[in-house]
Amino acid sequence: MRNSRIVTAALVAAIIAIFVVCLTLGWSGSSEEAFVGTDSAAVGTIENDHPDYQPWYDGLFTPPSAEVESGLFALQAAIGAGVLGYTLGVLRRRQSTRKVDSVQ
Repeated sequence: MRNSRIVTAALVAAIIAIFVVCLTLGWSGSSEEAFVGTDSAAVGTIENDHPDYQPWYDGLFTPPSAEVESGLFALQAAIGAGVLGYTLGVLRRRQSTRKVDSVQ
């Protein structure tokens, strides 16, 4: 029981350290956006290298503002986290049920 608490504390400390290091190293201190997504970087590269490039198709839905786009992205992340959490819970429940059945 004590080892699991030590492992949990070590994992939490590692996660916090990763966030602190990423935020510290990623800070530019300028007024420009520090974290640019890969979509923006790809569009910039394509526009610079191939000015005559024409996309094959337009998107099915274009959000009316950046706030709506950000909200939809957060909703997508929340749904994914919910599915992942549910799946891990089901797998853990199955594992604990198998242990109880094997003991009896």
